[in-house]
Amino acid sequence: MRYLILSDIHGNLEALNSVLAHASAQEYDNALVLGDLVGYGADPNAVVDAIRALDPISIIRGNHDKVAARLEGAEAFNIAARKAISWTTDTLTAENLEYLAALEEGPRLVDDRIEICHGAPSDEDEYLFEVRDAVRALRDAKRPICFFGHTHVQIVYQLSNDGELDVSGSDASSARRLSLLDSHKYLINPGSIGQPRDGDPRAAYGLLDSDVQELKLFRVSYPVDRAQAKIRQAGLPEVLASRLAVGR
Repeated sequence: MRYLILSDIHGNLEALNSVLAHASAQEYDNALVLGDLVGYGADPNAVVDAIRALDPISIIRGNHDKVAARLEGAEAFNIAARKAISWTTDTLTAENLEYLAALEEGPRLVDDRIEICHGAPSDEDEYLFEVRDAVRALRDAKRPICFFGHTHVQIVYQLSNDGELDVSGSDASSARRLSLLDSHKYLINPGSIGQPRDGDPRAAYGLLDSDVQELKLFRVSYPVDRAQAKIRQAGLPEVLASRLAVGR
């Protein structure tokens, strides 16, 4: 099975379209979506429509999806995020709001080797930035391979049966390959499609071939200027447009 792994799209249609076009050339069987379809970007309806058309085999909600669907308040958001999510809620169709509200909380078990979560296996809203938190998450995970999002940083944590941890972040390449070993557990963030925060403005996604246990992590260029123009035209905070160009 070849899984397409998507996370943190955040209403950025230009980035999503570029990723899907790139992924179609790689070929995949099913999609896994790790949450935060909306928030920040100016195309929430088009993004939700595209994900619905993709018909993922497994999809979970992110914190922005929850707030947009009025399942939770925006108190934890900064000012720019609050303005964006309020605009997003007002802009979404009733059908797409209903879709977001129905998304399940993570983690979700995909098969006997894979699970997905938005923040962490034990808390869908936790940010996994520190190594000690990643080690705890690896031990909390119920499957050998756990995909997560939320941080917008492409990274792989691998923990051997002997307790040795290896961490590998993103690099300047367009694609990285990693063979997954039966003797390790993996905590993998494919990176953000719509708003990367690792200093690389290119959209990020992953592809897992479970038959040969090979992971590929990609970076894809997209028309950032178009996404920025839409954010400005919508009257959303300027920082949400400017940050796309620097990947922060």
